[in-house]
Amino acid sequence: MNWSKIRSFFFRNWPIIIIFLVVVIFFWKFIFQGLLPIPADTIVGMYHPWRDLLADQYPRGLPFKNFLITDSVRQQYPWRQLVIETFKQGRLPLWNPYNLTGTPLLANFQSAPFYIFNFLFFVFNFPTAWGILIFFQPLLAGVFLYLYLHHLKLQKVACLLGSISFAFSGFFIAWLEWGTLFHSALWLPLILLSIEKIIKIFNKSKFLIFNFQFLFWGFVFVFALAQSFFAGHLQTFFYVFLFSLIYLLWRLLPAKTGKRKIFLLFLILYSIFFILTSIQWRPTWELIRLSGRGLDQVNWRQSGWFIPWQHLIQFLAPDFFGNPTTLNYWGEWNYGEFIGYIGVIPLIFVLYAIFFLRTKYLILYTLFFILFLSFALPTPWAKLPYLLKLPLVSTSQPTRLLFLVDFCLAVLAAFGFDGFLKKKKVPVFFFFTVLVYGCLWLFVLVTSRFWPQVAWVSNLAISKRNLILPTAMLLAGAFLIWLMSFPPKKLFAKLSLILLLFLICFDLLRFGWKFTPFTKKDWLFPTTEAIGFLKSDEEIFRIMAVDRRIFPPNFSAVYKLQDVAGYDPLYLLRYGELMAASERGEPNISSPFGFNRIITPQNWRSRLIDLLNVKYILSLSDLNSSKLELVFQESESRVYENKNVIPRAFMVYDYRVAKSKSEAINLLFEPKIDLRKTAILEEEINLVPIDQSVENKVIIVDYQPNLVEIEVVSDRPGILVLTDAYYLGWQAAVDGKETEIYRVDYHFRAIIVPEGEHQLVFKYGG
Repeated sequence: MNWSKIRSFFFRNWPIIIIFLVVVIFFWKFIFQGLLPIPADTIVGMYHPWRDLLADQYPRGLPFKNFLITDSVRQQYPWRQLVIETFKQGRLPLWNPYNLTGTPLLANFQSAPFYIFNFLFFVFNFPTAWGILIFFQPLLAGVFLYLYLHHLKLQKVACLLGSISFAFSGFFIAWLEWGTLFHSALWLPLILLSIEKIIKIFNKSKFLIFNFQFLFWGFVFVFALAQSFFAGHLQTFFYVFLFSLIYLLWRLLPAKTGKRKIFLLFLILYSIFFILTSIQWRPTWELIRLSGRGLDQVNWRQSGWFIPWQHLIQFLAPDFFGNPTTLNYWGEWNYGEFIGYIGVIPLIFVLYAIFFLRTKYLILYTLFFILFLSFALPTPWAKLPYLLKLPLVSTSQPTRLLFLVDFCLAVLAAFGFDGFLKKKKVPVFFFFTVLVYGCLWLFVLVTSRFWPQVAWVSNLAISKRNLILPTAMLLAGAFLIWLMSFPPKKLFAKLSLILLLFLICFDLLRFGWKFTPFTKKDWLFPTTEAIGFLKSDEEIFRIMAVDRRIFPPNFSAVYKLQDVAGYDPLYLLRYGELMAASERGEPNISSPFGFNRIITPQNWRSRLIDLLNVKYILSLSDLNSSKLELVFQESESRVYENKNVIPRAFMVYDYRVAKSKSEAINLLFEPKIDLRKTAILEEEINLVPIDQSVENKVIIVDYQPNLVEIEVVSDRPGILVLTDAYYLGWQAAVDGKETEIYRVDYHFRAIIVPEGEHQLVFKYGG
C-alpha cells in the first residue's frame, strides 16, 4: 500500500471528504439505525386505517414529528414507486390508473421517470433507495458548489464553508424529504462550472471539435441541465435555467472577440438539451394544457404568498417565530416557505464580502441576491407576474426563489471568508451585527411593557428562547474570528479555524435535525386489515373516502387500489369540473371549484359517484343509506359497499348529443336520463339509438395501466362506455381494427361496438 499516495489524495481532497463526513453525520440515523428520511410517522400518526394499527399503543395517535412535510408520502413517494415498478415490468410508466379515474404518469413532471438516480431503485429495495436518494442531495450540492468555488480560485477552507452553508441551508432543509426540488436545484453549481470551463477552453483552443476537454465539459453542461430538468420540479428547474442563462450572458459581455461563436456554441448545446428532454417536456406541456393548473385558487394577495417583511428575521434566527415540529409556530402561513437560514457565522462573512470586497463575481452575486430576494418579497415589481397573469409563473409561489437567494448567500459567504483569511482584519461591521441581534433582544424583552394589548405579544417568549442559540453562535463566532485576525502561532490559528467550522456545522445540523424526521420502515405504508379486505376483491372498482382523515389522496397507488381522489397540481380540468358539479349536487362547473390541487370527493349520495364505479366508501362515522351496506370495520375505519355501483365497462344503446360542455353537464344531472342506459356524447356518431333493453355481456379480461382488454357480446350495435379518463394518446381497436374513441359522460371513453362477439382493446402510447 502506497501511503504517500493516500496522504496526497487526502491532502488534495480533504474538503470533499469533510463534506461527505458532515452529510454522513446528518444522516446517521439512516445509515446506522436504518431509519428513513421520510415522514412515514405521519402515515400511522395522522391517517386511518393506518392509525388504527397503533391504536392500542397510542390511543390518541402516534406523535409525529412534522405535519408540514406530508407531501413526500402523499405525492413523490407513491408516484416514484409506480414509475419504478412499471419500468421493472418492462413497460414505460405512461399512465396512472389509481387516482382521479386515471391520469398521465410520465407527463406528470414530479414523477421524474427519467432522472439519473432512479438507478438506485434497481439496485436497492425501494425504501433504502429512497433514503440514498435523499442522502445524495446535500452531498452533491456541497461537492458541486465546492468544485465551482475552487475553480474561482478561492481557498479550500472558504470553498468548504460556502458548500456546507449551501447544502444545509434553510431552504434545502425545508424541502429535503421531497426528493425532487432539492435534486433539481443541486445541479446549478455544476452548470455554472461547466460554463466557466467551456469559456476558458474556447479562449485557449481553436479546434474545439477535437478537444477532449471541450467535449467533456460540453457533455457535463448538457447532462447537468437535463438532470435538473428530469429531477421532477419544474419551477425550480425554471430558476436554474434562468440563473444559468443570465450568468452565461454576463460572462460573455466583457469578451472582446468570439462572442458570436461562443454564443452559437452554447446555442447548439441548448438545442441538444431541448431535443434530449423532449421525451419529458412534450407530454408534460400537453398535460398542462389540459389540466386545471390555470384555475388553481391562487390568491397572491393573501398573507404569506410573498415572504412577509418581518420574516427576514429568520435569516438571523430561524425559529424566531417558532417551529412546526415543536407546535409553537406563530408566524405567517407556512414556515417552510420562508426559511432561508444559512447559519449565523456564514452570514457574517456575507456582510464582509458585500461591504469590504470588490470583484466582478462579488458584484454579480450581490446583485443576484438583491434581485431574487426582491421578487420573493411583496415589492411592487414582484407583483407584476400575477397582475399580468403570466402562464405558469402566476400560479407559482415566489417564496421558492429562496433557493437562489441561499445559493447567492453561500457563494458570498465563501468569498467573504476567503477575503478575511487574506486580510485578517476584524471589520467594524461586526459591531453592527451584534447591534442587530441586540435590537432583536430589546424587542422581545420590552415589547410587552409598551404594547401589552397586541395579540402576538405572548408569543415573544418563544422568540426569546429561540434567540439564545443564534446569539451564542454569533458571539462565539465573532470571538474566534477576532482571534484569527491576530498573527498567532500556526497551530493556534488552525485550532481557531477548526472550531469555527465546527460551530458552523453544529449550527446548521442542529437546525436541520430539528425539522427533519427519520422514521421506522414499518411505518411506511403498512398493510392493515381494511386494506387487505379491499385488495381481496378481485373485481375492477374504485374507492372513495368521505373524511379527509382516512385514506388520503394518492395513497391508493401504493396498494394498487383505484381511488376517485387525487392530489396533483396537474389534475385534468374535465375531471375537476365533473367533481365540482358532483360535490355541489348541481350542474355547476364554474371555478373556483372549492379545492386546490387536492380533489377529495365526499358527496357519496351523488349519482356521479355510482357512475365513477365507486364500489367501496370509507368513513370514520356511520353512514345511513339504502344503497350502502357496512361490510367491514377496523377500529374506527368503516368500509361500506355501494349497491348502486355501475360497472367500469358497460354497454348502452341510447344516447344524447350535447353541443357544449355546459349542455353535457346539464344532461348528466337530468333525472329522466338513466346513465346506465344512455350515453352523453359531444359529437354525432353513426349509430341509431335504441330506447330498449338489449342482451349483452361485458367482461374486462385484462386491466393494466397502459392497456385494457374487454370481451363484449351484444345482440345489437351499441356504445361501450369505459369510465376511465378520456385523454389524448389512448387508442382503441375492435377485433384488431382501429376505431375512434369518443368522449362520453363529460369525462370518460366510449367506442362503437358492432353486434356479435368482439375483442376490444384500449391502449395508451401506441
